[in-house]
Amino acid sequence: MAEFLALIFSIIALIFSVVIHEIAHGAVANSLGDPTAKFAGRLTLNPISHLDLVGSFLLPLFMLLIARATGAGFIIGYAKPVPINPFNLRDKKFGEAKVAVAGVAANFGLALVFGLILRGLLMLPVAVNPNFYDLLGIVVNINLTLMIFNLMPIPPLDGSHILFTFLPRSQEDFKIFLQRNYLIFMLIFLVVLLPYVSLIVDYLFYLITGVRIG
Repeated sequence: MAEFLALIFSIIALIFSVVIHEIAHGAVANSLGDPTAKFAGRLTLNPISHLDLVGSFLLPLFMLLIARATGAGFIIGYAKPVPINPFNLRDKKFGEAKVAVAGVAANFGLALVFGLILRGLLMLPVAVNPNFYDLLGIVVNINLTLMIFNLMPIPPLDGSHILFTFLPRSQEDFKIFLQRNYLIFMLIFLVVLLPYVSLIVDYLFYLITGVRIG
């Protein structure tokens, strides 16, 4: 598959995936009694309502270029966060965690659906254009990466909301410490843990599709 077309498709797939991720947050929040995202017009598939210039375009393009140049790394990006008012949630104890889990669950669902389609096509006796396999693999790879990345317990990622839900009140100082120093922890994550994320994504990709990435 031509490199340029693969790059363009990767960005489109990333945009689609982060939009679904944010809609999942808003939909679950709405189901739990908080209509803030609904009233803000964020429960829509229209990407214009969700996209962020830096997070949805410039950052993924930069990381794609780095990956193409070095042969390493993965694509990450983000959309504008869906507005949530935790005081409206009926479930005061676990509501925020449920909303956070919805985003990563949406990405896992997309990875599973497209991955099983790829697995099924590979089992067919009829040959399919190899480029189509590549396109499906890109969608699976991006969504698994988004899922693992967002599970990191670093503010403002979804993993931090899950962590804070289960932290005892005695650890409030630790919560504030993470919130104030999230950029430092994010840099540590990108430098130190990046290879391990790739290993996890590769393993999950193989479990779902039956083939290795690439």
